Amino acid sequence: MLKIFGTHDDATVQQMWTCLGVGSAVGGVICADGHLGYAQPVGGVIAYTDHISVSGVGFDIGCGNMAVKTDIGYDDIKHRIPEIAKQINKKISFGVGRTYGPSDNDKSRIDHPLFESDKWVEADVAHLKAMAEGQLGTVGSGNHYVDLFRDEDDFIWIGVHFGSRGLGHKIATKYLKLAGGVDGMHVPPAVLEVDSDLGRAYIAGMELAGEYAYAGREFVVKTVVNMIAGKVTDSIHNHHNYAWKETHDGSEYWVVRKGATPAFPGQRGFVGGSMGDDALIVEGTDTPESKEAWYSTVHGAGRLYSRSRAKKELDRDEMERWLAEKGVHRIGGDLDESPMAYRRLTDVIHAHGDTVKVRHVLHPIIAVMAGNDVRDPYKD
Repeated sequence: MLKIFGTHDDATVQQMWTCLGVGSAVGGVICADGHLGYAQPVGGVIAYTDHISVSGVGFDIGCGNMAVKTDIGYDDIKHRIPEIAKQINKKISFGVGRTYGPSDNDKSRIDHPLFESDKWVEADVAHLKAMAEGQLGTVGSGNHYVDLFRDEDDFIWIGVHFGSRGLGHKIATKYLKLAGGVDGMHVPPAVLEVDSDLGRAYIAGMELAGEYAYAGREFVVKTVVNMIAGKVTDSIHNHHNYAWKETHDGSEYWVVRKGATPAFPGQRGFVGGSMGDDALIVEGTDTPESKEAWYSTVHGAGRLYSRSRAKKELDRDEMERWLAEKGVHRIGGDLDESPMAYRRLTDVIHAHGDTVKVRHVLHPIIAVMAGNDVRDPYKD
């Protein structure tokens, strides 16, 4: 009923067992990057027959990763790395409001078909549209980033990590309240029957926030591709905070992944490590263990230190030495995002055995994140 990859503290495992006792849950997974979360562990996967978990999808609906391979070689831009990092930091907004638009010095509305969707009315969130229009294409803070990598053939990849911003946060807040959710970490998850009026309305809101997250990541990636005058030759794009209606062994389930990447046979995913650490392109496999994992894998390296503990206990000089040895040009971020605050991605992937194959190892050369001066209530 519960498949566990890697090692976890008792509180994380107990939180997962609590989740499995609510609603029509039939099975779950804790991925190797898992840790305690709000009502459901991050890195936790739960399959339901008739319910969807508002707590499981979480506040950052549709948070995920996008990576594109470009036709630009490392040698073509290595002399411009500091300049490119500054451009990213200047043109991409890591706060609440957008500081750029479709063209330079343009904060005008970004047109997108999602703003004409019927789901604004179905989810009863039409009043959030103006805010969402203003935040589309913002990255936010916390562990969200825009990175440049080089692969084994020295081609440049662009990778981003963020979600649905204020739109998703406010949709989650609305439906958590309507579902009777309680604030806190150690509380039962709030679930809704998928065939109820409230469940259908939440699903419309979740899908809307998911489309919004995709649109935002695509806009940011396109901006950076244009910045380096490149062309996209490959693209991988996944949510890791979302619920999908899936078929397993001939039956339909709602599979809720909170900080977990879908990994069906042949499906690729981009998994970031930590600031200044390698990232991976992985591909799902068709094995008995993959099936037990509900075809899911890690979404990152997984935290070892809370933000507050990292800032108190980790060493800044050690972080800077790590980044220098890796050759990473960093703007923003702090000790709470230090590589020492996280597990090593290679270790957590190894814990998942043959459920995924590593297709590319991506070495970071630029890491841009929000600075300490950014205040963002929707960070992660």
